[in-house]
Amino acid sequence: MFNRRTFLGGLSTAALAAPVLGGGVAAAPRRRARLPAVPLPLTVVNHTGAYANTSITLYIVGVDQSGRQVHVTPDGRRVPISFSDNESDGYAHYGIPLNSSGDTTISLPAMSGRVYFALGGELKFKVVESGTGQPALRYPAGWVPSDPSNTVLHDVFEFTLNETGMYCNTTMVDMFSVPSSIRLVGSSDQTTGTLEPGGRDRIFANVTSTPGFENLRQGDHRIVAPGHALDLGDFSSTYFDSYIDQVWEKYRSTTMTVDIGTGVHRGSVSGDRFVFDGEVGAFDRPSTRDVLFCDGALFAGAAPRGPVAAILGAGLNRSNLHSVTTQPATNAASFYGHSVTNHYAKTLHANTVDGKAYGFAFDDVAGYASYVQDSGASSATLTLTPL
Repeated sequence: MFNRRTFLGGLSTAALAAPVLGGGVAAAPRRRARLPAVPLPLTVVNHTGAYANTSITLYIVGVDQSGRQVHVTPDGRRVPISFSDNESDGYAHYGIPLNSSGDTTISLPAMSGRVYFALGGELKFKVVESGTGQPALRYPAGWVPSDPSNTVLHDVFEFTLNETGMYCNTTMVDMFSVPSSIRLVGSSDQTTGTLEPGGRDRIFANVTSTPGFENLRQGDHRIVAPGHALDLGDFSSTYFDSYIDQVWEKYRSTTMTVDIGTGVHRGSVSGDRFVFDGEVGAFDRPSTRDVLFCDGALFAGAAPRGPVAAILGAGLNRSNLHSVTTQPATNAASFYGHSVTNHYAKTLHANTVDGKAYGFAFDDVAGYASYVQDSGASSATLTLTPL
């Protein structure tokens, strides 16, 4: 599965072997599959209603297919980052301005990365030395009060573009700030990420009126994802503990069945570990932080363990593991019904037109993430929607 957890690393070019046809029979000619446009035209549309084009700046950064860190110039060139990119103020100025009016189209080269969009200010990127002495890019961490980009209204969408297609999503995994939608046209015409009218105001109001989530708001700039809020001391490190206890207790006497698409695995709790059959192995009891970051005890490595970890993580965030013993749960009616749940993700989903959002890293489980892909993509449109 191609998703947020894998695509930022990029894809290597796969060698495709032609089938051998026996018996001297010639194969009938087949229509060649539609290939993606590389570079891909990316059109940025400003519908914020609050900021003129001249107040909005884009930054396109990521890695190329060899793993080098790169940035994209206004004319669509993919350029490796360099220590010399840091200017006299200590920061690398990779900004791409929008056209003074109307829409702005950029040629997006083959790479995996992010498109940041900043409103009313400049984001601070800095080239630093990696552990191997190579240049590495320090990205903005806008949710951190001490980060130099904290006071700038900004958000991001993620993508991979290569010879197999365009894969992209709007993301709220770190924070929610500037609503946006992505339209991908090619073999089909897909749009995701669009909020319902008034959605941003409702998200800000509803999240911060929920007990335990009151401190996630940073003024009118953003709602911080609860995992980052936990690290900042603004969210309880034991929030999910009672729900995890309930799930662990249930499966001491009940078996969970998990279908990962390539096989079915069964597990139950023994001692303090959730033990699954075959190569999946056992999972330690996760902490609240593990649940929110989908990491630690829920780290998603290689199959079959990785997909099972993702399904467990999604079920804990959506709080349906206690009630649905066959996972992944696919009916959204079973999501977020427990009082102890990821109310941040719940509120995001409740305010999108298609019910999809990327509220946590495993939100792609069962297809509920604001993610689209197209192996024959011909264009993409990023719309900054009303604030």
